[in-house]
Amino acid sequence: MRSPRDADLAAVQNSVLPAGPDERFVGSGVMGLPFASGHYLALRHFPATSFGPRFRALWHRDPLGAWTFYSTAPAQLSCARYFSSATTNEPVRCGIDVAWLSAWSMRVRVDDLLDWQIDMRSTPATRLMSTIGARLPEWAWTNRGVLAALGRAAGPVLGVGRVGLYGIAPNGQYFMTAPARVWAVTGSRALLGGEEFGPIGPLPQQARLGDFWLPQQGIFAAGRARFETFDAGRHRVATGVRGTTQTEGKESR
Repeated sequence: MRSPRDADLAAVQNSVLPAGPDERFVGSGVMGLPFASGHYLALRHFPATSFGPRFRALWHRDPLGAWTFYSTAPAQLSCARYFSSATTNEPVRCGIDVAWLSAWSMRVRVDDLLDWQIDMRSTPATRLMSTIGARLPEWAWTNRGVLAALGRAAGPVLGVGRVGLYGIAPNGQYFMTAPARVWAVTGSRALLGGEEFGPIGPLPQQARLGDFWLPQQGIFAAGRARFETFDAGRHRVATGVRGTTQTEGKESR
């Protein structure tokens, strides 16, 4: 998997979930990308989950700090399941189209609302972290000591600020993430409702959702994630959803 497109294709063609009793995902996406204007975007593509259908999701933070979660799946079966209480904005179910323009560039469209292009490359730092991630055994990705050490190393090596590979999500579930392979985002152009976000650049203060810290530099990652199995007695429910379409959206490579 030399390129981000290779990793995305591999996740679709070989979407084998790790074993375990918790809620598990396999996929890829932009872990996060800050813009100097204060906007923030993230993309998730999960072709396999242990509790529901595959889905794509896009996260948007506006310059005032308000998050909106867009997804091709219902809120209860997508990222809002874990993160919805971090915002007063209702989750949105809609079409999310992804097209790979090359092995290193992709375009994402959220219905007629958002148009986002991302350019990526491999760097010495991403190659180092990917080499480490590819060699770690499966048990290491569920060991909090290993995840803590990896997060402390990844932050300064990648220049992304604080990294939290495990912790508690806003809705109360614990999580563990395993970004086994990573690439750097080198350029991007995004328009939301006709408004252009401007150049990419770190936020004045690093964004976070519960214990999940969003990177201060753009990173595309492929790997796995685990969340605690939903318990209505202990976890907040993702309710209230507005939508535009019920389609998953198209994807081309």
